[in-house]
Amino acid sequence: MASFFSKLKEGLKKTRDTWFDSIFGEDRISDEFYDELEESLILADMGVEASTGLVEQLKDRVKEQKLKNRSEAKDALVQLIAEQIAPKEPFMLDTQSGVILIVGVNGVGKTTSIGKIAHEYKSRGRKPMLAAADTFRAAAAEQLGIWAERAQVPMVRHQEGSDPAAVVFDAIASYKAKGCDLLIVDTAGRLHNKKNLMNELTKIRKVIDRELPGMPCQVLLVLDATTGQNAIAQALAFREASDLNGVILTKLDGTAKGGVVVNICNTLHVPVRFVGVGEGIDDLKPFDAQDFARALF
Repeated sequence: MASFFSKLKEGLKKTRDTWFDSIFGEDRISDEFYDELEESLILADMGVEASTGLVEQLKDRVKEQKLKNRSEAKDALVQLIAEQIAPKEPFMLDTQSGVILIVGVNGVGKTTSIGKIAHEYKSRGRKPMLAAADTFRAAAAEQLGIWAERAQVPMVRHQEGSDPAAVVFDAIASYKAKGCDLLIVDTAGRLHNKKNLMNELTKIRKVIDRELPGMPCQVLLVLDATTGQNAIAQALAFREASDLNGVILTKLDGTAKGGVVVNICNTLHVPVRFVGVGEGIDDLKPFDAQDFARALF
């Protein structure tokens, strides 16, 4: 089976081919090289501020380390990007029990991401359970149920239109009874009414705090990489509605805008925790900044 790095590299091929390969083709480091690089970083959706900052940092590093050619400059850029997007601390639920609340608009790959994350943790010997608390979208629970079966993990659901907090309450009871150690909660993908979303998440958090006192709860936002700047706008709106702890970025293999990862880290100041590069159950993995930066260039 192909390694995840090779899938990531293949997934970012469109970004690489479109924006970066030609810049590093020749050798001489010149003002023109920096101008071209900055333009390409912006076009790959890294954002103006992040792109300008990276080029300035690269100029400093080229001087400091007396780099002679573009190949060396590329290695330095990979390092700079990796440093900028690396999470400041490991994901706490990798090593302890807890709850992951998954938020995001419909269509970004929320349900499939939940199934793949459950599979990832189960393959590490953990005991995940799913809670189908998106009770507003028709067939949301059915869809999640299919992924629960694929990942071979238990799931709790209610009827369509039920109170999401009640689903979470029952899921916690089942989580305790079955001796699970990770509860992954799907939530409704509505953003047009932030107040509703806020109220819903607040209610869910209250149930979690009451029924699992002291248990860490991480809110992860699912974004679709192919939407570029729109993903940033969504992220900012969700950040207003709830405290975000991290991002899951899907469909990186379908875009020439792979630089959006840098933009997200720079704009939101929350870490990317998982990235998806395909349809398969193994195609979503924990984010590795070094691998991502290498694959991008």
